[in-house]
Amino acid sequence: MKIDIIAGARPNFMKIAPIIHAIQEKQKSGVSITFRLIHTGQHFDQNMSGSFFEQLNIPEPNVNLGAGGGTQSEQTGAIMMGYENLLTSESTDICIVVGDVTSTMACSIVAKKMGVKVAHVEAGIRSYDLTMPEEINRMVTDSITDYFFTTSAIANTNLKKQGIDEQKIFFVGNTMIDTLLKQLPNLKKPTFFDELKLSNGNYFVMTLHRPANVDEEGKLKALIEEIVLNSNNLPIIFPVHPRTSKKLENLGIQFDNLKYVEPLGYLEFNYIVKNAKAVITDSGGITEETTVMGIPCLTLRDNTERPETITIGTNELVGTNPKNIAPYLQKLNQGNWKKGSIPEKWDGKTAVRIVEQLLLLE
Repeated sequence: MKIDIIAGARPNFMKIAPIIHAIQEKQKSGVSITFRLIHTGQHFDQNMSGSFFEQLNIPEPNVNLGAGGGTQSEQTGAIMMGYENLLTSESTDICIVVGDVTSTMACSIVAKKMGVKVAHVEAGIRSYDLTMPEEINRMVTDSITDYFFTTSAIANTNLKKQGIDEQKIFFVGNTMIDTLLKQLPNLKKPTFFDELKLSNGNYFVMTLHRPANVDEEGKLKALIEEIVLNSNNLPIIFPVHPRTSKKLENLGIQFDNLKYVEPLGYLEFNYIVKNAKAVITDSGGITEETTVMGIPCLTLRDNTERPETITIGTNELVGTNPKNIAPYLQKLNQGNWKKGSIPEKWDGKTAVRIVEQLLLLE
């Protein structure tokens, strides 16, 4: 069996690393299975050096399509043309796409048109918010996928509602959690941790990048001020996304306990999450990691494609209205946050289940 594994953005590599490891284990036992790791180049990240692949214990990509830059449509077209050329020169049996980035949608379309089966890892998650580019990517990908690997029972239900044949849906768990559990012993303390005199459980981590929160300067300022005012003066560590950084330059927001830091690597970021009092974020993936690590999480969004982090985990959907923030932080500071538990099959064995299922499909 020949498999193409697609990754286009940094979080994709966290999701595909365990799949590569599971394939390599099968190869060691004599199973006839090979893979080609394809980096579409959708996101150019200077931190994506050899050490990054070394940390994840995965090989450098076999192919880089170099499709970064431009508008979403230009990126989509560049990825599709690059992958089409690759499949024309050397085809494959299955194309594995993960998550919901532009590369996921673009490569699934090309594979399907060229007679290659598509397997979508993280299939079926839905925010039902069509203003999110990621939601479009999810919907398009799932409409042409052959094999659906899901993270939750909710995702299974979403796919069944869409009319997907149950025999094509495989509830396997979450590969992002495979990577997290494997890397927990390797987390790295950032240099600023001691410099800022941080201590475990006595600071917040904040990340903001979604347009609904950062595009309007007044809204961004109001969100940050509300968080600071209700933080009990604990340090707030804010790794600033490049998108947000440009806005903050104009606002000049300064508080003694608000600490701006550079974007962090995977091992450093999860170190500060694991030891935080709570995380305040508008990310989806971080809510999964906080749930597994048992860290309270406040999500500054009006919807989520990962409802299990709320119904089962430690996450709460606060919304994007700054006035919503105070009651949640008061509850947290009073020690009344829910304990939460870990969703089914988020156990570090998801990738093994995926590869075993793929081999049964051959």
